[in-house]
Amino acid sequence: MNLKRILRHLLIPAWRVKRRFPEAMLAEIEAAIRDSESGHRGEIGLAIEGGLGAAALWQGVTPRQRALDAFASLGIWDTEENTGVLVYIQYADRAVEIVADRGIARHVPAERWQAICRALEARFRAGDYAGGCAAAVAEIGALIATHYPKTDDNPNELPNRPVIM
Repeated sequence: MNLKRILRHLLIPAWRVKRRFPEAMLAEIEAAIRDSESGHRGEIGLAIEGGLGAAALWQGVTPRQRALDAFASLGIWDTEENTGVLVYIQYADRAVEIVADRGIARHVPAERWQAICRALEARFRAGDYAGGCAAAVAEIGALIATHYPKTDDNPNELPNRPVIM
């Protein structure tokens, strides 16, 4: 167990995450997701989590494990063509994970998703949270559009609003 990680997680209050991702920024990200989804048949979700609880920390839950949990609990997997993609931001660990459903994952190698994560983390380190999220959403949208381009029947299957967990 890493004491530094535990303290970092337990000492991040919810208001700190909301200050970093204020309402206006969430609206910008939501608009970026909506705009992206108008050009393809996929669904993009974005979830931000401040710090993990004591039980999860005790069990050594990683950002990847939490991203997989969020992917399931937010229903990102529940799209007609299995084209949901979740961008999960673990604020306390300063980590970003992308979980892609099997429809799109079979077309895009894991290394490509990882490159988007690392680029987003770099933008966060530079303090560009809104721009980083918009760029990540645009890049993910372009990948989805390559394999699942827009058609006349393009329903919005999941909410576009980022979720603070």
